[in-house]
Amino acid sequence: MEKLHLQPESLFDFFQQICAIPHGSKNEGEISAFLQEFGKGLGYETIADSVGNVLIKKPAAPGYEKRKTIILQSHMDMVCDKRPDVEHDFTKDAIKPWVDGEWLKAQGTTLGADNGIGVAAAMAVLADKEMKHGPVNCLFTIDEETGLTGAEALSPELLQGDILVNLDSEDEGEIFIGCAGGVCNYAEFKHVCTNISGDMFYMKVDINGLTGGHSGDDISKGRANANKLLARFLLKVAQKYEFYLCDISGGSLHNAIPRDASAVFAVQNSDKESVRVDFNIFAAEVQDEFSATEPDMRFTLQSTDPVKRVIDPVVAKNLLSSLHAVFNGVFAMSQDVPGLVETSSNLASVKRINENLILVTTSQRSSIESARDNVSSAVRTAFELGGATVTTKGQYPGWKPNMKSEILKVACDTYRELFGEEAKIKAIHAGLECGLFLEKAPHLDMVSFGPTMRGVHSPDERLHIASTERWWRHLQALLEQAPAK
Repeated sequence: MEKLHLQPESLFDFFQQICAIPHGSKNEGEISAFLQEFGKGLGYETIADSVGNVLIKKPAAPGYEKRKTIILQSHMDMVCDKRPDVEHDFTKDAIKPWVDGEWLKAQGTTLGADNGIGVAAAMAVLADKEMKHGPVNCLFTIDEETGLTGAEALSPELLQGDILVNLDSEDEGEIFIGCAGGVCNYAEFKHVCTNISGDMFYMKVDINGLTGGHSGDDISKGRANANKLLARFLLKVAQKYEFYLCDISGGSLHNAIPRDASAVFAVQNSDKESVRVDFNIFAAEVQDEFSATEPDMRFTLQSTDPVKRVIDPVVAKNLLSSLHAVFNGVFAMSQDVPGLVETSSNLASVKRINENLILVTTSQRSSIESARDNVSSAVRTAFELGGATVTTKGQYPGWKPNMKSEILKVACDTYRELFGEEAKIKAIHAGLECGLFLEKAPHLDMVSFGPTMRGVHSPDERLHIASTERWWRHLQALLEQAPAK
């Protein structure tokens, strides 16, 4: 892989090394082993727990021994997503970063800067023999993207320190002091496939090219959800014609707004032209509704091969009705922080698990635990009314802001000294591991900050190069000016 030749050199060199190692969620064995070898190679105490989390402890620089211990924390897994026309095996193929003007991107896949750039920054701190700082413990967790299971399994003994600096935020110049908690609902629609006969015509509908994005950061941006649009169209057909659902799928990840969805269905041969007319009208209406946020949205409807067995019609109608009715989007805005989404829900994926089971995955977020549980219950109820069996799991706590934070003051002061402007203090609607850390170690003083990224959790993911250099300078200053014990 050709060297990127970007500044800061050590930071981007380490990031490029990370890109060469497969590290999708739940496939972190190789990256975990790599980090362990890295820490031991530097001669630092290196600890790995039973699930693969790694802690590397770097002693204080001379003269800085009396500073408080800072935990630099990042997660080693990445979201694996690619464009439909790209051949890429995330279990063995390297991510291929390339420079496009001011941005670093990947060739048709997610870049993994979320949170590979945080891992690379911690590695650069560990490797730098000249940097001024107190004791630094670098904590690398697994499986942040699909359930925070690494942070959940983490022993409090690995949270040895006074301050935790999370390196998993996406806007340089913004310092985050709070985040949303979350939960997932999994609705199972069990059914028996049936045979159909008669003069039937089979069609495949595809919805592609939506913007998608992060189900926390981007949920308030008015983007379309491919699963909601698909259910909306199919239900219109089912309500007007004799209709049989043969197959359905959409979305992939619980924390991504679905960009693509498709279904196969059958109608009477005599109705096929009417369905095409209805489809064209529907596509035009929806494209007009989302003209500002979905400029590349594509709708296609084409004939397809006959299918012998179809989803039980009663279950199919209940499924489509539930998908159409279930809440998706911003449920409530914060009453305390202007412009902050308080509570939301994302209809993440619809998957045909086997001939007799369809699984619908949704995720809910809120900075208020009771509000999170309320919207989760509302989503669960919608699916239960449709006859589904619903499982709720993966609850994780939020992180309540602390405006009196000592490390927050240091972060703000150093940013002002470096750049002559004020950093913005914010809370984030996305889930961070900080809530779980605080639950295990309530004494921790915490902030989160990172370089500017856009399009995370999608093949549009990109990292702003200049902001990364500024963030790195800010991180160095924060470590140098860490509070005394």
